[in-house]
Amino acid sequence: MDEVKLDRQALQAIRASIEQAAHYQEKQVKLTQEQTELAKHRTDATSNLLQFSSATAKYAKEQTAMAQERTSLTRAQTRLSTRSTELAHIRTDLGRERTAMAEDRTQFALHRTELARQRTTLSGIRTDLARGRTTLAQQRTGMSQQRTDLAQERNALAANRTLRAVTRTRLSLQRTELARGRTFLAIIRTGLTFFAIGLTLFRYFGISRWSVFDGTLVLMSVVLVIYGGRGYYRAHTNDRRLGELLRTDRGLVDVDSG
Repeated sequence: MDEVKLDRQALQAIRASIEQAAHYQEKQVKLTQEQTELAKHRTDATSNLLQFSSATAKYAKEQTAMAQERTSLTRAQTRLSTRSTELAHIRTDLGRERTAMAEDRTQFALHRTELARQRTTLSGIRTDLARGRTTLAQQRTGMSQQRTDLAQERNALAANRTLRAVTRTRLSLQRTELARGRTFLAIIRTGLTFFAIGLTLFRYFGISRWSVFDGTLVLMSVVLVIYGGRGYYRAHTNDRRLGELLRTDRGLVDVDSG
């Protein structure tokens, strides 16, 4: 805008100089015509030569002043032309710089377009990765659900195994109590055997020196029968209690149903 204003001002100054030069040229033409008329008058009237000479000198002075003014105007016009040429060079340099900046802007635009393409490609890759991650997340969710189901089944199996272990422990205790009852029954049977042997020996030999041995056998048999009876009673009581527990045991449900 400053350059345009300077150009306008320079053109206005040049125009004003040209108009002033034209005005002076018109004035010079008029003066030349008047000089011609004076020359005619000088030819016609030699008597007035001094007057016309003084007028010619006066006009010559005015013409000299006008020539000086025209020279000043020419110098000013030359300076203005030089300034206009400099402004033209400056405008040319600015045009070149603007062209270079336009080329740089074009390069930047191409680079930005390439970056936009790369960003679009990266966005597509990121979208594919997001889809793959979503698929993996879904698969992981499915595997987690399967793992949860397997964990639940494992817990159920562990609970069932615990129930079966408790049931097996109770069955082992019942088997132990039955074995203990058999043991005490064997003791009772042994005591009865000793009692029968003692009575048999007593009846066979009668009262003799072997009667002490017979009495010892009978007494031992009584002790064994009492000890075995009490032990069998405890074992039978424990077996009956364990039997009641096993009847309500959840670990034997499938066995009872089978």
